[in-house]
Amino acid sequence: MDSSLNARRRARELRRVAEERVDVLVVGLGATGAGAALEAASRGLSVAAVDAHDLAFGTSRWSSKMIHGGLRYLARGQVGVAYESAVERGVLLRTTAPHLVKAHPYVLPLTAEVSRRRAAAVMAGHRLGDGLRAAARTPRRLLPGPTRLTAARTRTLAPVLAADGLRGALLSWDGRLLDDARLVVALARTAAAHGARVLTRCRALRLADDGALVRDELTGEEFTLRAKAVINATGVWAATLDPQVKLRPSRGTHLVLAPGTLPGLIAGLHLPIPGETNRFALVLPQRDGRIHVGLTDEPVDGPVPDVPEAPEEDVRALLEVLNGVLEVHVTREAVAGAYAGLRPLLAADGVTADLSRRHAVLSDGGIVTVVGGKLTTYRRMAEDAVDRAVSSRNLRAGRSRTRKLPLVGAGPHPDGVPARLAERYGSEARAVHALVKEHPEEAGLGITQGELLWSVLHEGALDEGDLLDRRTRIGLVRRDRDAALPAARDALSHATRT
Repeated sequence: MDSSLNARRRARELRRVAEERVDVLVVGLGATGAGAALEAASRGLSVAAVDAHDLAFGTSRWSSKMIHGGLRYLARGQVGVAYESAVERGVLLRTTAPHLVKAHPYVLPLTAEVSRRRAAAVMAGHRLGDGLRAAARTPRRLLPGPTRLTAARTRTLAPVLAADGLRGALLSWDGRLLDDARLVVALARTAAAHGARVLTRCRALRLADDGALVRDELTGEEFTLRAKAVINATGVWAATLDPQVKLRPSRGTHLVLAPGTLPGLIAGLHLPIPGETNRFALVLPQRDGRIHVGLTDEPVDGPVPDVPEAPEEDVRALLEVLNGVLEVHVTREAVAGAYAGLRPLLAADGVTADLSRRHAVLSDGGIVTVVGGKLTTYRRMAEDAVDRAVSSRNLRAGRSRTRKLPLVGAGPHPDGVPARLAERYGSEARAVHALVKEHPEEAGLGITQGELLWSVLHEGALDEGDLLDRRTRIGLVRRDRDAALPAARDALSHATRT
């Protein structure tokens, strides 16, 4: 069911854009594409941004939700990538999205699998990472430093760990997103507030130096959108629009464990992967009570699907790592859901786990393609892509402002609203709370009908999938999604009548 309210608004915008010639057309509305739309619009350029599906439909909603300082890259000698990650993490924590990005503790349990020599090497790496934090000028109050924990203290943060053989743990801190898809929504809305035309369900069929042929996926009608420069920010699908791009996608699978599976878990866990030197599985407690366990790093060949599948062998591998350190055995039945995302890694020799997360900006005439990178560095990727578009087409634009530009919701949290709403909506929580009081019925996982209605009225949601799979994450578990469908349809219907 489409929201006719938003569908009509979107159709009007699409007709207007088709009659104009914008400075920059951005294709793809994941984190990098939405970031590029904001980057260009905030510099005074006229912008249209399109996506074949919805905001955060692709890789940007399938991440581990970590905003990290690049410790893993530092271990491989990729100092530039690590420093860039630390800088961008600090920007998000301090200025652009402090309502969505917070520091989170992670413990690496010291078991028989972690030798004393390896533990010392990991702690040295954590201290180097803390040096990167200082170099990036992120204050310690926002991101505490690493320390070693006793076994007793470790089990207060993670009582699910087996006590037998536990020597303690290494505690470290890193950035964490409440929800990766909500970051993209905030980016797109901030871009729209600066004048960008943001259009979902609008598929780019072919790019050219002066624009793109696009199809309205709701009506089937085709348009030519004219632009002085085009930015291809379609991630793992970039090669379908730009043949010069050579990618080697990597699949990252996560498990979603039902609430109550790992009781008392406060911190995230870093669990060494057997046979690997610098790779760890992640166990990430969520605000909704679920636990995410990830993540694999497997090369993917062949056509790139719209929605990747999480194969059973990935599920088994993650459960094996998890059960190697827990007091209780987590069965396959405890896995309520699973999801997989594809990372758009630049092609190179070697296994995908060793490929650099450095991004690349490629240009051919008026078409600029940005690929590689990771969620943490989306802003820098967007800035570099817009810089290339401006220079290659001699566009008149101001300097980049996005390092100091707060996203929608980044202001002070209002008093008198539930903490859960303040965490999700930041300074907009009071307005959301007013809708929640009018429509308090629960849709699922504590999310109310009022919040779904907010997403239709203010966040561009067009159908049930937008509401359940991206504006909220109820849809990660099929039975929760099925139970919430009536509430999503009611919200769409109510918005149409409003």
